[in-house]
Amino acid sequence: MLTFLFYFFVGIVALQLFYYVVVFGKFSFVACAKNNPKKIPISVIVCAKNEEENVAKFIPLLAEQDYPDFEIILIDDASSDTTLDIFEEFEKQYSNVRLVKVVNNEAFWGNKKFALTLGIKAAKKEYLLFTDADCYPTSKNWIKEMSSNFTAQKTIVLGYGAYEKIAGSFLNKLIRFETLLTAVSYFSWSKMGHPYMGVGRNMAYKKEEFFNVNGFIEHMKIRSGDDDLFINQAAKGSNTTICCTPDSFTYSRPKTTFKEWFTQKRRHITTATHYKGFDKMQLGCFHFSQLFFFILPSVLLAFQFQWIIVTSLIGFRYLFVWISLGFSAGKLKEKDVMYWFPILEMMLLFTQMNIFITNIVSKPVHWK
Repeated sequence: MLTFLFYFFVGIVALQLFYYVVVFGKFSFVACAKNNPKKIPISVIVCAKNEEENVAKFIPLLAEQDYPDFEIILIDDASSDTTLDIFEEFEKQYSNVRLVKVVNNEAFWGNKKFALTLGIKAAKKEYLLFTDADCYPTSKNWIKEMSSNFTAQKTIVLGYGAYEKIAGSFLNKLIRFETLLTAVSYFSWSKMGHPYMGVGRNMAYKKEEFFNVNGFIEHMKIRSGDDDLFINQAAKGSNTTICCTPDSFTYSRPKTTFKEWFTQKRRHITTATHYKGFDKMQLGCFHFSQLFFFILPSVLLAFQFQWIIVTSLIGFRYLFVWISLGFSAGKLKEKDVMYWFPILEMMLLFTQMNIFITNIVSKPVHWK
């Protein structure tokens, strides 16, 4: 039995190295492309529900973007606070701001995808750039950087949606490590020709891509997934690219309590079960290998079975993972989380297991 577990562990280490070196290396070890600016018309789309504080601060940052031809579509999804009032003031203040008012619909009650569909249909430009109401761009060149990646063939652009740093907060490091790992995964698989997800905090696509797949109709009843499920359905290696230059990043405020973040991740993770078969398989293999990388050596070392080889494989794996993620963290301005890497990895794995079990027991709460 121990011999079987030993060879199983060797296979797990090989699988981990395949992901971190071969797959993730497509992003980690290749420079981010800097494309020439384009002047294609862009519609920036923001959907908000009860976000009065955030929209008051962040919408002006969108309006101040250094780009020659863009409009901002502000979607108020039946807010009960002053979000709509603030949007109406912005519409008066900025000539390129247009407002879409969504009233509660019995068939689509509280469904963000319905609100986004109305906003997309209202957009006058053919190229759409999305962010969330609680996000802001890192520079005035956000639109310029994201739009520069569009070509005649590449009509979907995946960007990086980061979280603000909070000094002295371990939870903040954990949140940003999870965000880093997720981004490295979807950036890398996109470069491998198998894009499977993106984040609504920062992504763009041509309007025709939305209508080619009939919008969100195939997963309208699933409350989450206006970003990742859409990309999983519409994106292909031939039509998708990534943007990872620092000026293209967006930032948002992270959760400040573990309970809030845990609840947020419970919502996010539910969509993965609806991904295409290959994407579920590769994600499952990755998480499976992560889990057994910690379980198997614990058993083998407890019985001192081939302990020199086992400890060498552990060190070998950590070295290459640290190098791979370290290069990616440098590109995405998240280097500080790598100082805590082994601890953060174990904490994230423990949290993901808890989320998986909790979601089996009860359904998470979705859009506000």
